[in-house]
Amino acid sequence: MSHDDDFGLFQQMMGDVKPLEHDTTEYRKKHQVTDAQLAKREAAIWLAEDDPEYLSVDHADMIKPDDIIEFKRDGVQDGVYRKLRLGKYPLQARLDLHRKTLKEARDEVVKFLKQCMQMDIRTVVIVHGRGEKSNPPALMKSFVAQWLQQIRDVQCVHSAQRFHGGTGAVYVMLRKSAEKKLETRERHQKRLG
Repeated sequence: MSHDDDFGLFQQMMGDVKPLEHDTTEYRKKHQVTDAQLAKREAAIWLAEDDPEYLSVDHADMIKPDDIIEFKRDGVQDGVYRKLRLGKYPLQARLDLHRKTLKEARDEVVKFLKQCMQMDIRTVVIVHGRGEKSNPPALMKSFVAQWLQQIRDVQCVHSAQRFHGGTGAVYVMLRKSAEKKLETRERHQKRLG
């Protein structure tokens, strides 16, 4: 069969096909960063900064005791976030905030995360409690959720699995140190090369 025969057969088979009148495909708009998102990014701080006062103890958007906390920075791979969410990373450190005031809890969170960064610890769990009996409910949980989003060294956060405390605890993945990034890059180069 020659090329002309193939083309003729194709035209014969497509003879009764009618072109579409209008295309119903929806095009997704490219995500636009809002002014509010830019302001949040600018307000976020690094753990290397020495003033823990930047994390407010005056106001936080309140969440419910059973709400799931979830947050992921741009650039975090979906597979990494899913693995964190499912509790598949080994937890290298734990902080319990029960019986702490908001100010004490804020200082403890900053101190704990700074220590983890210095020790190259990346995956931790912070137990904040569900706050069913606090007034207002989930007070500590709400503030912890807000603080973690304001710390740039925090890459992603998700409420823990039931066996690690459920909605009364949160997994936190910290930014990789420059040394760990280099180590990973070298390991991948050896595997590829």
